[in-house]
Amino acid sequence: MNKKFTTAGVILTAGMLLAACGSDDSTTGSEGSETEGTGSDLNLVEEGKFTSASSGLYKPFNYEEGGNLTGFDIEIGNALAEEMGLEPNPVTTPWETIIQGLTTNRFDAILGSMAITEEREEQVSFSDPYYYSGGVIFVREGNTEIQSEADLEGATIGVVGQSTYDTAAQRYTDDIQYYNSDVVALQDLTVEGRLDAVITADVVGFEAQNAGLEIEMVGDPLWIEQAAVAVRPEDEELLAAINEALAAIIEDGTYAEISEKWFGRDLLDVDLEGIDILN
Repeated sequence: MNKKFTTAGVILTAGMLLAACGSDDSTTGSEGSETEGTGSDLNLVEEGKFTSASSGLYKPFNYEEGGNLTGFDIEIGNALAEEMGLEPNPVTTPWETIIQGLTTNRFDAILGSMAITEEREEQVSFSDPYYYSGGVIFVREGNTEIQSEADLEGATIGVVGQSTYDTAAQRYTDDIQYYNSDVVALQDLTVEGRLDAVITADVVGFEAQNAGLEIEMVGDPLWIEQAAVAVRPEDEELLAAINEALAAIIEDGTYAEISEKWFGRDLLDVDLEGIDILN
């Protein structure tokens, strides 16, 4: 059976249901703001703005260029904000403490390629997925010692701390080198004798290859992860507004346009046949 998702239809239906369930009454709390087009108090940290956080170190998804934040995550966040009638306000924060920053009200949402996991769902609520990505193994070009997942046993693996890739690496080895950026880890991978492998997202590794790094993917994807927007559990109205906005930008082609710009393909159009879904 082909498990290729017709995601636009699924998310659109969910968004329409959320819209139908919304109240006609508008309220304004002491800390929130009444937002045009939502009809509800979204409990924003700054009135009229959708403040979303990423690490700013995850090229091509979120990174700084010329003093400005850019990337796929950033453009999706901008599109969601516009659809919600808000001003986009992307900010950066260390990945290792990003959930803590959300739960202490430093920003409204995490929109930085955070994968849905059961552990994270104990602390935050997730939107519908806004892209799928494979967790894969990269090695230095010409490396013949690591050809598959089985060869990672006892290897020196580079990952970003507190990421899903960190959790994966711990299954294979105690020799883990931690980085605050996947790109830096991949750069270290090209230095002989420093790392045996890096576990990261397929698209991040392919972007590094295109930039000239002499690395290569080995084996099959370890899993497919679902990246989503994270909000505080109590912010149910904001979550509903985000899901509705996501459905809208998928329906009107904005999502596909952004995805094609950055990757040359639709990141929601993924064949999941035979691949584990990370949870």
